[in-house]
Amino acid sequence: MFGAVQGLVIYALWIVLLIVKGAAFIDCVRRPPEAFPAVGRKSKVLWLVLTGLAALVGLLPGMTLELFGIAGTVIALVYLFDVRPKIVEITQR
Repeated sequence: MFGAVQGLVIYALWIVLLIVKGAAFIDCVRRPPEAFPAVGRKSKVLWLVLTGLAALVGLLPGMTLELFGIAGTVIALVYLFDVRPKIVEITQR
C-alpha cells in the first residue's frame, strides 16, 4: 500500500512540475528579446535554452526527483519568480 501511495505522490509531483516548467518555457517564448538584457538577466536565447531543457527533462517521469529534474525545477522557478516579474514590470504585460 505504501508503494502505491508513494507512486501516486510522485506522479502528482511530476504533473505539477511539468506544468511549472512548461509555463516557464512558454512565458519565455512570449517575452521580447530586448527585455532580458534591460533587466540585467543575460539573453533571451539563454533563458529559452535553459527553460526548454528543463521542460524536456520534465517530460520524463523518472527524472522528477533526480539531479537534472531538480535542476530543471530550480531553473523554471528562478525564471518565474526572478526574471519574469522584472520583465513584466518594464514591459507592462
